[in-house]
Amino acid sequence: QVQLVESGGGLVQAGDSLRLSCAASGRTIETSGLGWFRQAPGKEREFVASITWSDRKTWYAHSVKGRFTISKDNAKNTVYLQMNSLKPEDMAIYYCAAKRRGSTTYEYWGQGTQVTVSS
Repeated sequence: QVQLVESGGGLVQAGDSLRLSCAASGRTIETSGLGWFRQAPGKEREFVASITWSDRKTWYAHSVKGRFTISKDNAKNTVYLQMNSLKPEDMAIYYCAAKRRGSTTYEYWGQGTQVTVSS
């Protein structure tokens, strides 16, 4: 099992920055990396960004590319999401998730952290 705990959410104004953290514990060695997803009220959950543990490959949703940066600290088993130039449309619950090596499905999920952006 893998446990994921997000932190760092909060209330900010449009244009501000925020950094989310996702601390992974348990059998993290069985995972290939972590991803960030978000879900706004009334909308489906969407992919935001992901990173692999081994070679630091990163992927971003088009809507956040250039504003958000995903990074990791392998020693701490922690992945970060630096969010700059936040917009009201970024407001959502942000979840981190992990998938097993060789799998295309995110199997493990955190409880989520709320990001609120006021205009």
